[in-house]
Amino acid sequence: MALKANSSLRELDLRWNNIGLLGGRALLNCLHSNRALRQLELAGNNVPSDILKAVDQAMEHNQERQNILCKSRSMTQVLSKEVISLKEKNSRQYLDMMDTIDKQREVMNHSSRVSATRIGQLQEALTERHSVLNSLQAKLQMTEAALALSEQKVCNLGELLSTAKQEQARLVESQAKELQQQKMASANREATLQRELSAAHEKNLLLKNQVSDLERRCKAQQEQLFQVKEDLTHTTAEMRLRAVQAEERLDMEKKRFKQVLEDAESLRLKEVDHLSHHMEASERSLQERIQRLEAIRIGLEEELSRVKAAALVERGQIEEEIIKAKNQARLEEQQRQEHLEEKLRLMMQSRDEAQNYCLQQKQAVAEAQSREGHLSLQVEGLKRRVEELQQELSSKEQEKVTEINKVRVGLQEQIGHLEAERTAQEGLREKIAALERQLKVLSSNHREALLDKEGEVSSLLEKLRVREAEISRMREEEAQRVSFLQNAIMSYVQGSPRSTQSPKK
Repeated sequence: MALKANSSLRELDLRWNNIGLLGGRALLNCLHSNRALRQLELAGNNVPSDILKAVDQAMEHNQERQNILCKSRSMTQVLSKEVISLKEKNSRQYLDMMDTIDKQREVMNHSSRVSATRIGQLQEALTERHSVLNSLQAKLQMTEAALALSEQKVCNLGELLSTAKQEQARLVESQAKELQQQKMASANREATLQRELSAAHEKNLLLKNQVSDLERRCKAQQEQLFQVKEDLTHTTAEMRLRAVQAEERLDMEKKRFKQVLEDAESLRLKEVDHLSHHMEASERSLQERIQRLEAIRIGLEEELSRVKAAALVERGQIEEEIIKAKNQARLEEQQRQEHLEEKLRLMMQSRDEAQNYCLQQKQAVAEAQSREGHLSLQVEGLKRRVEELQQELSSKEQEKVTEINKVRVGLQEQIGHLEAERTAQEGLREKIAALERQLKVLSSNHREALLDKEGEVSSLLEKLRVREAEISRMREEEAQRVSFLQNAIMSYVQGSPRSTQSPKK
């Protein structure tokens, strides 16, 4: 408050007083009104560098003002001295003229020639005075031209300041736009990365579910294969037992034929009946076995249809190579089904042949021995077929094991791809964190730059205000000088006619 009203203090030392930021701002605000200080030392007061620079600039402005004021005062003193000297000269000339007029009045009566000569001298003096007035007018014109130049300089400075303000505004707008663009790009990147992460998580879950389903199916298929193996072993054992029984029966029949030839017809009839019953029972057992095999085949076909449905569901998610492999597997399965159907047809044909064979035994018992040979051959063929079926089952098991291994290998590859994707996702997360850090650093840097620019703008505005005030003062002082000069010239002009009018009187 004291510095605002003070106009006599020139230097002030406030070092090491812990003034701080608020004190520095208060001193800055005081310097706007105080224009007499030339030096203000603020070292060791925890004042920011911006405020210290502003204080130094204000001190420089005050020094420049005081220098300008000293120059203007010296000029005014010189001009006032010149005006006083002119006034003294005019007063002396006026007194001399009055003396001369008195002398002329005294001498007028003596001689008119002397008066004429004196009038000529007076006219010469008047011409000299007119020349002096012309020189003074030329000086006035020079001062007016200097004033016009100073006004032009002031206008140029104002235009430069306006252009600087516009450039600062453009820079601020461009920086704001760049910040917005960077924020939008970072937001878009974060959104895309989040979407990719969610899609990858969903894929991981789907693949895990598929792996669990496939493992369950493999386990169920293995259990079914074990059951089929057990059924086949039971059927082979039963077939062997029945073949042994049939051989024993044939031996018994041979013995009976040898022992009893007389009752051949009755025995033959009985044996035919017995054989017919036995063949019917064997046919029934074979039909039951065929039905079981058909049931197994239907179950296998259902399982194959289920596997096909699962494969169709999985086809859309797996690549073209896996699709080709599955198509090949399908073709192989279809071929195997066709082979099985052909074997079933053969079994049906064999069944028909067995029925025809039974009819032939009923028609002619005499051909029993030859038919026994055929039956033995058929039994051997059936044994071979059973062995072929066992081989086919073993090949099926091997193929299923290979398929399961292929599926496992594919799943392991998928798991490896998923793990690679997880590592890539972790890398992307780290990149996202790094980008967020960079964005934070950039935002902080931009904020600091904006604050610095705001401080610079405020300092420039203060400089503009100070310069405008100085220009207004300079104009006022120049206007005062011009008024002083005009008054002096008018007073000089008003004093000159009086001296010219006195000799005419």
